[in-house]
Amino acid sequence: MNHKITTLTLCALTAAVSAFALKPHPTLLQHGNFDNCRLVFEKEKKGHVAFMGGSITEMNGYRPILWEWLQKRFPKTKFTFTNAGISSTCSTTGAFRLQRDVLDHGPVDLFFVEFAVNDDQDAGHSREAAQRGMEGIIRHLRTHNPNADVVVTYFVNPGMLKQVQEGKQPLPMAAHQEVLDHYGVSAVHLAKELADRIEAGTFTWAKFGGTHPKKPGNQLAADLAVSMLEKSWKKPIAKKGVPHPVPEKLFNPHSYVKGRFLSPEKAKLEGGWKWSEPEWKKLSGGKRGRYLGKPLLHTQKPGSTAKLDFEGSAIGAFVLAGPDAGVLEFVIDGKVKGTVTLGHRYSRGLHYPRSVMFAHDLKPGKHTISLTLSEKGKVEGKTSAARILQFCVN
Repeated sequence: MNHKITTLTLCALTAAVSAFALKPHPTLLQHGNFDNCRLVFEKEKKGHVAFMGGSITEMNGYRPILWEWLQKRFPKTKFTFTNAGISSTCSTTGAFRLQRDVLDHGPVDLFFVEFAVNDDQDAGHSREAAQRGMEGIIRHLRTHNPNADVVVTYFVNPGMLKQVQEGKQPLPMAAHQEVLDHYGVSAVHLAKELADRIEAGTFTWAKFGGTHPKKPGNQLAADLAVSMLEKSWKKPIAKKGVPHPVPEKLFNPHSYVKGRFLSPEKAKLEGGWKWSEPEWKKLSGGKRGRYLGKPLLHTQKPGSTAKLDFEGSAIGAFVLAGPDAGVLEFVIDGKVKGTVTLGHRYSRGLHYPRSVMFAHDLKPGKHTISLTLSEKGKVEGKTSAARILQFCVN
């Protein structure tokens, strides 16, 4: 991938990043207001509120607290609440599953997002990768419903908290914030608030509850979001909704703004690939219930090949990487070639869900990818495997 960036531009960007990393941040980073969702809640007496993120969203945490508060705040409103939290998933996976897990349930009026922790400790994203995912989510959402109001919350793990306490901005938060500033999206900097309270002696990491917060930590996250919403709603209610602007994309032209899943059932199979449910009982490693009882594309035969026709500019796969995860060799249009290691440090004892990208900067249009389970991933005396839940296409 080639980007033509002048030395002056690069210096300016570097200076901006450095200033961003050192500048103290307020806890509530509000852009604009939340008039649109309030108008729907109060006037139309209905509303679709969706939450997307990793295990912090999926768990019984800040999400149900906000559900309950919204129902009390608008007692006559019939809400549809969508929990699109899936443990271990990052913003990349989020961008590709947004359509299936959120937008297919109808236009969203108020959207809560958290991916800072997962982009850090699960995906280990570069700044660019974190932006490709977050911009993909925000732009796709706003294209689907320009009136959608959004709140992004920066949850935190120990390493990220240490950086914030040192006056630094963890990479995923800095990357996400650049996207949010560009699109006028508000954020709750929970990590900064927690660091400030710990320094003041009014809160502790133990009380917060760790990376997966306990009740006090989740209550703090919810209270901060409520305070931002209530501040916006103190003003008289708007007469009509106002679409949020959708500006030009950021300098990264390859964000997953049209991300979607494509079923592996559409692949052409050669050799040892199968479209079926694996014999999980015969496989070592933990399994999560949400992935059982369903067919997926899988093979344990090195050299077996599957081909897929797709249309877009990016192709990847949402996989289950277990203790036997191998290496996939890929060829796109007979030209672009490479390998992807499916294993992850968290997959040694668990069939761990993760997205791997084969290419994100293809020329838009029709393409064909060929995937082969490599001999290189085979551990002596053991078989290696590939298990694909969905293909990721942009």
